[in-house]
Amino acid sequence: MSTLSIKELRADIDGKPILKGVDLELKSGEIHALMGPNGSGKSTLANVIMGNPRYTVTDGSIELDGRDILALPVQERARLGLFLAFQYPVEIPGLGMAKFLRRAAETRLPEGEHLNVSDFLKGARESMDFLSFDRAFLNRALNDGFSGGEKKRAEILQLLTLKPRFAIFDETDSGLDIDALKVVASGIEKMRGPDFGALIITHYRRILDYAVPSIVHVMYQGRIVLSGGGEIVKSLEEKGYDWVKDLVEASASSEAIHA
Repeated sequence: MSTLSIKELRADIDGKPILKGVDLELKSGEIHALMGPNGSGKSTLANVIMGNPRYTVTDGSIELDGRDILALPVQERARLGLFLAFQYPVEIPGLGMAKFLRRAAETRLPEGEHLNVSDFLKGARESMDFLSFDRAFLNRALNDGFSGGEKKRAEILQLLTLKPRFAIFDETDSGLDIDALKVVASGIEKMRGPDFGALIITHYRRILDYAVPSIVHVMYQGRIVLSGGGEIVKSLEEKGYDWVKDLVEASASSEAIHA
């Protein structure tokens, strides 16, 4: 079993504090959902976990199976088994998708091992069939001219090809129609198992109806303030984030009274 452990994480961007003491532990075999209002720090957390240099970590730790990864560059974190699916995947003209997938898979291999190209292509094509993704896209430049749904299929194809230990989906359901949403969820569900864990960052319930989380967290003003089961999602739909604000303020008042 693998564990991604985040403790008292604080991070700034351009000197502005965004994360203000995040505690979160993901274990393989678990699917976590992270919800919260705009500006609460959800995407910042995803970027900091992956090592985006725009963000400065000022305190706390991120450990993968007990190893501190904060000093590692993005590519090393990816080699260790971390994966980030973007809200808006980048187009890379001139880089064929098959070549990209092959090179990414090669970098994940232990030193001295070589990729079996025939097996790799067979697996990629089978994954494309599973995703209802035309195999001809393997010969196209990565995301270049792809529709929104095709870009999401390409990302889930990367997920199924690389088989990371932990995947973070940063509002990957944003703007998707129901068919593309089901494809994304089906990829997550296909990966679900004892060797894989995920963090689904979302504003909406709909993806969580198809990729059902083990645990739901709510982030507010740079901290995770609430964790629990699916009842949290239902409460957010019914009451909105003012409900969370009221809970946080009530908790702060109670602490002040007992101080």
